[in-house]
Amino acid sequence: MTMIPLRKRGIEASRIALGCMPLGGGWNRDPIEPAHVKEAHEAIEAALSIGVNFFDHADIYTRGKAEAVFGQVLKERPGLRERMLIQSKCGIRLEDGPDEPQRYDFSKEHILNSVDGSLKRLGVEYLDILLLHRPDPLMDPEEVAEALTILKRDGKVRAFGVSNMSAGQIRLLQASLDEPLIVNQLQLSLKHCGWLDQGVHLNRLVAKDDTFPEGTLEYCRLEGIQLQAWGPLDQGLFTGRNIDGESESVQQTAAMVARLAERKGTTREAIVLAWLLKHPAGIQAIIGTKNPERIRACQDAEKVELSREEWYKLYVSARGQRIP
Repeated sequence: MTMIPLRKRGIEASRIALGCMPLGGGWNRDPIEPAHVKEAHEAIEAALSIGVNFFDHADIYTRGKAEAVFGQVLKERPGLRERMLIQSKCGIRLEDGPDEPQRYDFSKEHILNSVDGSLKRLGVEYLDILLLHRPDPLMDPEEVAEALTILKRDGKVRAFGVSNMSAGQIRLLQASLDEPLIVNQLQLSLKHCGWLDQGVHLNRLVAKDDTFPEGTLEYCRLEGIQLQAWGPLDQGLFTGRNIDGESESVQQTAAMVARLAERKGTTREAIVLAWLLKHPAGIQAIIGTKNPERIRACQDAEKVELSREEWYKLYVSARGQRIP
C-alpha cells in the first residue's frame, strides 16, 4: 500500500486517525461530566487497540470541551501523550452574541491565543501539527507567517497545515512561509466523491457543476502534502445507518458494501475506508466517532484488498451514474 506523505517526512502517523469532535458532550457551555471523561477514555482506548496513534482536534469542537476532556484523559494516564500524535485546528470563531457572527480569523493574535488555549485544555506542551481550519477572506499571509514562526520558535507547534483549502490558497500562503504546509484536510468520501469527479469530468459540459477545486488533489500530491479525509464514513450512510428514503444509488451502494464485507470476512466500515485508502494519493482517514464498537470496526481497513473492478463498482454506484 502507498506510503503516506506524513511518513515520508518522518512522522509515523497511522492511516486511520480518530477525529475528536464528538467528545466532551454537546456544543454548549454545560460543564464536562464524569460520563464524558469515561466515553473519551473508551474511545481513545479503542483507537489505540487498533493501531491508531493520530488524534485530530479543533479549538471549537464542542466549544473547547473536546480538547478539555481529552486533556483529562491524558492527565489520568501519564505517559499516554508519548504514544500519540496530536493535531488541532484554529481559525473559526463561533457566534458569541448578536454582534459577533460566526467568522474566520487568521490574525496573528487569534492564532497565537488559540494555540495557547488548545495547549492549556489538552494539558500538553506542544501540538504535533496545527491546521488553519477554513480559509479566511481577510487573511494576510505575512501576518500568518509571523504567528507560525513564533509558534515554531517557542516549541508550541512542530508542523503546520491547512484544512478545506484549494491549491491556489495554499500556494498563496506558502509563498510567505518558511515552514512547509504538510497537510490539507478535505471532505473526501465514497458519498462525497467530487474530488474524483473533478478529474473524470475534465473537458465535459458536466464539469461546470463540479465544486471540488480543480488541481487541488494533484497539487497536494506533487508537493507531498498529506491529504486527510474528514467524514470518510459519511455518518454511517453505507455501514448500517437507517437509509429509508435515501436515493436509489445510496441503497444500492450500501447493499454492495454489505456484500463485499461478507465476501471478504470483514466489516462494512473497513470496506468503505479501504475504498478511500486504495487511492494512490495516500489519503489518511479521520473517522469521527466516539463509539468504541464503530472505531474497532475500522481495524481491517488497511488489510482489505479491493480489486480495481471492485473499486470502480463502488465509485460508479455511489455516483449514481456511469462514468463517461
